Amino acid sequence: MPDTAVTENPFGNRISSEDILDTLGFFDSWEDRYKYIIDLGKDLPDMPADLHTQDRLVRGCQSQVWIDTKMQDGRLQLTADSDAFIVKGLLGLILAAYNNKTPADISAFDIDNYFQQLDLLRHLSATRGNGLRAMVQRIQDIAREAA
Repeated sequence: MPDTAVTENPFGNRISSEDILDTLGFFDSWEDRYKYIIDLGKDLPDMPADLHTQDRLVRGCQSQVWIDTKMQDGRLQLTADSDAFIVKGLLGLILAAYNNKTPADISAFDIDNYFQQLDLLRHLSATRGNGLRAMVQRIQDIAREAA
């Protein structure tokens, strides 16, 4: 029987990076894309408050961001949260690429190309872009340690 954390988290399961690229391609304006990204954040499963700890806090983010991980059947299961709506949406974009993947899959995924296809970084402030990179780096580091 699958773990409920895996089945409840749509990112990397029912929502893939390809799905997000396809959906964002339908929007003509960045205002509509931002709304979609914020809506993605609403689909993040709730992270229990007791996981909002200093060791899970991602440094380098303008907002507070927590990432928790565990290995299950050789795949990294990610739980993430933020105190900012847009950042929760950005976490959804990242989790679509990385959640429920093996450490090797995470290392092999070309996240820079993914962000380029999303045309995302030029539409974020410099501090949000740095925070996005810090979130990605944190997950990549965890994947390397788990490999």
